[in-house]
Amino acid sequence: MYDSDAERDYHRRVQERLPRNFAVHLVHGLLGQTGFRLVSTPTFVPAYILLLSGGSDIAVGLALSLAAFGAAITPLFSASLIGHRRRVLPVGFWTGGAMRVAVLCLALAGILLEGQAALLAALAAMALFGLFAGMQTVVFQTLLSKVIPVNYRGRLMGLRNFLASLTTVGVAWVGGNYLVGTPPTPGGYGAVFLLAFVLTTIGLLVLTMVQEPEPPTVADKRSFMQYLREMPAFLRAEPAFARFVAARALSTLGRMALPFYILFAGESIGLSGETLASLTVAFTIAATLANLFWGWLSDRHGFRLCMLLSIVMWIVSTLVLLISTDYWVVVLVFAAIGASQEGFRLGSISLPMEFGNREHTSLRLAIANTVSEGAGSIAPLIGGLVAAALGYGAVFLGASALLTVGLLVLLTVKEPRLNR
Repeated sequence: MYDSDAERDYHRRVQERLPRNFAVHLVHGLLGQTGFRLVSTPTFVPAYILLLSGGSDIAVGLALSLAAFGAAITPLFSASLIGHRRRVLPVGFWTGGAMRVAVLCLALAGILLEGQAALLAALAAMALFGLFAGMQTVVFQTLLSKVIPVNYRGRLMGLRNFLASLTTVGVAWVGGNYLVGTPPTPGGYGAVFLLAFVLTTIGLLVLTMVQEPEPPTVADKRSFMQYLREMPAFLRAEPAFARFVAARALSTLGRMALPFYILFAGESIGLSGETLASLTVAFTIAATLANLFWGWLSDRHGFRLCMLLSIVMWIVSTLVLLISTDYWVVVLVFAAIGASQEGFRLGSISLPMEFGNREHTSLRLAIANTVSEGAGSIAPLIGGLVAAALGYGAVFLGASALLTVGLLVLLTVKEPRLNR
């Protein structure tokens, strides 16, 4: 696609710096993922919000909807900040720093505040977390696409997630058994999120050692409103990418069930600190082992297959939870959900980097994340309303139906790596 002396020199520099940048991204991801998994794993935050709200399913759905809504409205703004820049890392530092401050606020809500004030502060922190997560994802994935060649991304992300999962197991076990408390307290949850803040901050500092090459060509500078106006035409011009975006959004609606897996399990096996720790460890160990497989599979056969198989696993595990609530079945279901979430995450965030040309990578990432997180922003809230009205079973059936439709749409998308 690119054939010039400047392009050849650029790719030569990418290859020369690959060992260093691979190692830096691995360590950065290890620490950052460990911290953020404590926030994003569907155990601690739903239980935390449930405790602060006095048992409101709607509050749990609202918290995750606020985070997803924030992540939906900022990707295009992020693309407008970096699409024309030859170096994107400086923008990554302030967006990543702001995201970590939101985690700190989530922790302090439980440690310093009480009652309604603690709940409102936690909800605000989740909204801020989402806002800056939407920006950080575009920046850091654009950076990764610049410094890591496509045939190394699967193994990097798989190994990074594998190591982060190992450390998350230990941290979750300590958090559930020694920090949350028996019975759980807001301050105990706050201590868990404070630990997440420390780990992710160290991870961000490690990223200062990355060597980012400057590409010979970049996109023209566009404002946020220009990107917004051009998005429909861009999708029409790239129909395969548009179908992927639709498939990812439909599957993301399946997240309506995520915060309610742990609450459904709590009805049958209890929702103590030990239960939270056990299910989080099962979720994370499965994700740990699955990451190596998903990474290998993605480098060998592409991220599309990774995404397809993970959706199938997600559907099956959700339906099994409806059939049996035996303790060990619940543990195995959480393990399967953990494995499926890793595959879905790996495939869905990596595929946008493989469509079309390099200059529009940040725009594709922004569009995919905006549409996906837009769907994700309403999914938990819908889940909360359905759970309150019809019960958790209806939530799981609805999520499975949406995942199935997303799977069918994704089957119409050819593996983009075959066209490169």
